[in-house]
Formats: sequence, structure tokens, C-alpha cells
Amino acid sequence: MATILRCENREFKENPGRIDNFRLHTDVSRLKSGLDPKNLNFDLRLLNPGQFSSPYHFHRNAEELFMVVSGSMTLRTPDGLENLTAGDLVFFEMGESGAHHVYNQGTEPCIYLDIRSFTGTDICEYPDSGKTLIIPSMQVFEKESKVSYFKGEENVTDIWKTILK
Repeated sequence: MATILRCENREFKENPGRIDNFRLHTDVSRLKSGLDPKNLNFDLRLLNPGQFSSPYHFHRNAEELFMVVSGSMTLRTPDGLENLTAGDLVFFEMGESGAHHVYNQGTEPCIYLDIRSFTGTDICEYPDSGKTLIIPSMQVFEKESKVSYFKGEENVTDIWKTILK
């Protein structure tokens, strides 16, 4: 079945939990329609002047594609900065080389389509702040707290002794 999201039903709402400088808005008409994609996720985003989309990040298990619908944005990647305008497409591959961050340094809102693959779980890494995000649980960890695989397992025999009683 085809689901049509009509332009006249578009309603941008600020994403919850955002802080100053990261006041991204998303069109909620997809949610209101009941559309629940399984592997191809997408959102129409509105980025006001002076705002960033999200912190600089890359995905370990998802590809992403942006299309600028109107306005302009400045894109940061590992290769530097690029200005994008209406009609431009940009593809972000998985891994560090696909890291990205967008900023609206213009005077008009920027609307862009954000399309991303989703296979059930993704891990986002944030190089500027040293964080890791696990999706869909939305758990955030600092990478500096990384531990070895067997940390805390040294007393496994004691645990089994209490289980076997």
C-alpha cells in the first residue's frame, strides 16, 4: 500500500530534549499517518538559521542520505566544509569516513530530507565529545569508560557456587 504524505499536512515540531544550538524540527506527518518503516527510515527536517542538526557523528551500521529541499546548510565532514543548497544530495557511508554535521549559517530556514537505512540496531560515535550512542535503546556512553571484555568476570566460579546451591 502506498502512503502519501501531503505537503498541506506538513507540521514541523521541535525534537524533544534538545538544547540551545541544536533546535532541530521534524515533520510529524509521518508519525501521525501511522507509517512505521522497517528498514528505510526517513524524516523531513527543518533547521533554522544559527542551529546545528546534531553533534558531529558517524554511524557504524547505517547509511544516510540528505537532500536539501529549500534553503542552504553548511556540511562538515572529515574532508572539511561544504555549502549545500536546494537540490543537492549528500550520501554518508558507514564508518568514520561518513562522519557528518550540518549547520544553518544562512538567514532562511533549511528544509532537508534525511533518509537512513535501519536494520534493527545502530551505533553512533561522536568524535568531538567521545560519546557512543546505541540505537534504538538510546543509551549513551563515554568512550573513555571502555573496558576489556572479561572485566568483572574474574569471580565467575563464586557466582556459580551460589547458583548451584
